[in-house]
Amino acid sequence: MDFAWSHPQSELYDRTLLFARRRLDNAGLAQRERERRFAIAAFRACGDFGLTGLSVPAEHGGMGLDALSTAHAIEAFGRGCWDMGLVFSVSAHLFACAMPIALHASDALKSQILPRLASGAWIGANAITESEAGSDAFALKTRAVRDGDSYVLDGAKSYVTNAPVADVILVYASTEPEHGFLGVSAFAVENGTPGLTVGEPFDKIGLATAPTATVYLEGCRVASRNLVGTPGNGGRIFASSMQWERACLFAAYLGMLERQLDDTIDYAKQRRQGKRRISQYQAISHRIVDMRLRLDTAKLLLYRACWTCDQGADADLEVCLAKIATSEAAIQSSLAAIQIHGGNGVVRDVGVERALRDAIPSTLFSGTSEVLRNLAAAKLGL
Repeated sequence: MDFAWSHPQSELYDRTLLFARRRLDNAGLAQRERERRFAIAAFRACGDFGLTGLSVPAEHGGMGLDALSTAHAIEAFGRGCWDMGLVFSVSAHLFACAMPIALHASDALKSQILPRLASGAWIGANAITESEAGSDAFALKTRAVRDGDSYVLDGAKSYVTNAPVADVILVYASTEPEHGFLGVSAFAVENGTPGLTVGEPFDKIGLATAPTATVYLEGCRVASRNLVGTPGNGGRIFASSMQWERACLFAAYLGMLERQLDDTIDYAKQRRQGKRRISQYQAISHRIVDMRLRLDTAKLLLYRACWTCDQGADADLEVCLAKIATSEAAIQSSLAAIQIHGGNGVVRDVGVERALRDAIPSTLFSGTSEVLRNLAAAKLGL
């Protein structure tokens, strides 16, 4: 078993880490968080670097990377960029909007949209969740009715990341309600389409700089050429996008955990209590060891999940386990970091507590931990 990264993978990791540390505005993060302000210039810089199109096929302007290489680059992105809201926005754009279009749209629709998404010239969003259809993603009330060469969409979508800044939103709607999961279709709806409106951004506990809002569709007429895939294929499209998101997006949290661990070790070596460095106290050193243990466990599970996806095998179980381990490690280790930092850990301007705020949503989006445990149990035949 070879655990080594290839030279291209390592080189991309190093370049991404350097880019994130040097080019992204980490210094202005506290102010952006208070203002819930999206860093549009930073998003464009990520596009210029290639992060917005890592896994998009090269013929449509992306790098064409496999899942494992993509995850390794996203890990470096999360390690070098303190603004997890920006990391989340870029990742949601890529995995929940660009990749479903890349894998399932017609050639004409790909040519129209994908180069703009891959370059970061356009920002993408994904709209499936509704106020009464959260974990049950296919109990959708949003309807799409065929009318000549168009579909007319009516409904509302909640918690749409990037909605306030999106140029195109991948909207899931029921075209044949009586067929449930098999009656859902996906549509690429461009900003400015009559009948499409976006609410005010939510004020969230974490990922504050990732703009998230409700999307309203009222008699929103979408050309049939903007149907992604075929009618009733939305369930399969969403499932494939979730594989990318649950694996590759969560590599960002690996990067965050690595940065957090490095910072906590440095603090524990410098901070003195009772004439000793606090790292010399077993209560502190054991917490740090547990932080490393959670990080390595999550990392190995996530790498395995991405590798399994790249083999074309059924990776549902591996992806579920990786997402659960990574998201729950992010919360547990962030709590440990706050405890080790003591009073400094709860002062917002110091920044230690930011990781906890950014970690809390991770057990909810892309499938709650409870839902993923149910899916894993089913794969185990339970």
